[in-house]
Amino acid sequence: MNFSTILLLLSAIVLSAGIAFYQYLYKAKNHSKLNRFLAFLRFLTIFLILVLLINPVISRKTYETKKTPLPVIADNSESIAFLNQNQQAKSIAEVLSNNEKLKEKYDLQFFSFDEDLNSGKPLDFKGKRSNIYKVFDNLKQIYRNQNYPVVLLTDGNQTQGDDYVFNIQPGINAFPVVLGDTIEHLDLKINQLNTNKYAFLKNKFPVEAFLYYNGNKAISATYSIQENGKTIFKQNVSFSSSKKSQEVSVLLNADKVGVHTYKAVISSAENEKNKFNNAKNFAVEIIDQRSEIALISSISHPDLGAIKRSVETNVQRKVTLVKPNEIKSLQNYNVLVLYQPNSDFKSVLDQNSNLKINTFVITGVNTDFNLLNRYQNHFDFKMVMQKEDYSADFDSGFNLFAIDNLGFEQFPPLENAFGTITPKGNTNTLLKSRIRNVSTENPLLAYTENGMNRNAYLFGENIWKWRMESHLKEKSFEKFDVFLDKTIQFLASNTQKKNLVVTHESFYNSGENIVISAQYFNKNYEFDENAQLTIQLKNKNSNTYKVYDFSKGSNDFQVNFQDLESGNYSFTVKEKSSNTQYTGTFHILDFDAEKQFTNADLPRLKQLAQNTQGKTFAPAQVNELIRFLENNPDYKAVQKAVVTRSPLIDWIWGLIILALLLTTEWFTRKYNGLL
Repeated sequence: MNFSTILLLLSAIVLSAGIAFYQYLYKAKNHSKLNRFLAFLRFLTIFLILVLLINPVISRKTYETKKTPLPVIADNSESIAFLNQNQQAKSIAEVLSNNEKLKEKYDLQFFSFDEDLNSGKPLDFKGKRSNIYKVFDNLKQIYRNQNYPVVLLTDGNQTQGDDYVFNIQPGINAFPVVLGDTIEHLDLKINQLNTNKYAFLKNKFPVEAFLYYNGNKAISATYSIQENGKTIFKQNVSFSSSKKSQEVSVLLNADKVGVHTYKAVISSAENEKNKFNNAKNFAVEIIDQRSEIALISSISHPDLGAIKRSVETNVQRKVTLVKPNEIKSLQNYNVLVLYQPNSDFKSVLDQNSNLKINTFVITGVNTDFNLLNRYQNHFDFKMVMQKEDYSADFDSGFNLFAIDNLGFEQFPPLENAFGTITPKGNTNTLLKSRIRNVSTENPLLAYTENGMNRNAYLFGENIWKWRMESHLKEKSFEKFDVFLDKTIQFLASNTQKKNLVVTHESFYNSGENIVISAQYFNKNYEFDENAQLTIQLKNKNSNTYKVYDFSKGSNDFQVNFQDLESGNYSFTVKEKSSNTQYTGTFHILDFDAEKQFTNADLPRLKQLAQNTQGKTFAPAQVNELIRFLENNPDYKAVQKAVVTRSPLIDWIWGLIILALLLTTEWFTRKYNGLL
């Protein structure tokens, strides 16, 4: 308490004592025990009231010792067990975690990692992927603005994520304990295999393989591709100490519709320690047609290139950029994208009045809205020459197809003519327009469906900025490209809307997280969030069945499969109340990323230690690591003074005591006839 508070408390004591003396002793001229008792009660009452008004605060200073954090992080992926280091890793983790001197000096915390950083998870070495990059990414969030050491028990082999060597927070010192053989053994490996997911019937599709050799002597090997046990391609390759890698490209025939599974193999007469990485399975789905899309525009604009690149990321789409006066016939196209239609589009719109090809209309400041009013009956446009910027608001109630919010609200605004856009019939709005912070009644992105005729409308130009903004946020164009592809997929489909729509891939790699999503619509084609969906999954190889329930998402239902064995699967999705069904198949390719390594990646772990002013240790040097951490003067505990302030008397207890004092005084006076 400061001096002024103490002075106020002393004054309160004097004032309370003076009032009590005057009321019960001076005026009464009687110093009986009863009067002295009543004077004492009055003194306490007045003093307590004054103390509550003064509200003195007491400061207490305590000291706490903050230790340097020491995270011990163990690799829990399958590669540790594959390299026979699982017991070694457990033993080292136990030694470090139970060391009393380390506990005394550091805030010792134990983690494990595979695809993510885990706390409290026991080591079982069953992780299907290892992501060391994410370990350091999470440490940035856990220990902000601190200097601390990290003990990393790992083989250094990463199968997922970015390069971990350069993702280090300043102030971290990494001390990798290298698990696995560091002696290089002769090894042939298919390091990477590139191919398309889809190919078109009667065409050829490329398969590109990067072959790697670890060894010093010159050897010959054979690279082959097999389908159903039959070799369809073979090539001899050679390696030496100066020729460690080769690239082999081949074109295979797409001569039969369906999902085809292939196996790429590299073999030699040499004795290898690890042959799991000598083969890789891959699959290609061969389809008999693709969507031909006409992107029609009479002006040049960055949107055109962005749309073409985005749509063609799906190899089932081919986009032809053409001017409206160059088109002779529309019959070769499945979808028309009309970019800012003006008077030049009259012949195109006349043709499509008869053909009824599904259309994606994109408007902007160069659009002739009077022309659109004459040739379509979905919207009524009342626009002026003034330009306006329109931002987007995502409509979570959109149920035409499954789509995620990409953060449209934060995307740059699109530019369009100012005015009102009034729907004439049944439309589904995905994005509503907003002018700065004021919502409008106008749609920004909307879809129409009438039988087999479907249309989409985007009311604004500069969608290329959305694609760039998505890339800045996600470090990839993928999410935006999927969003635009779903619009094209909606338009390219000539089938009427189904009550049960299921989305899945034709094949997956083993170890992947497999997600199948579904939407169920009622008779009015409204999304039914109360639907009860189940999936019966059949493993065709073992002829076994399992039944799973779908879980409700934001605008769809999802079921998640993990650790499914490789092989062929068929499934049936059923809605309980209507008995609506959907059947499908998918194939899981046999590939274990964690069994592709023969050695620990010592060079990268050494580089990690060097970049962080740390040091690498072998498992036999754990005691040396412990002594180093114990004696390192850079990691000292910090003592902090903690000042806590609390009131001298709590208000609640003060009022309770005050009520008791007043009650006691009143009853005493009443009992003695003083009232």
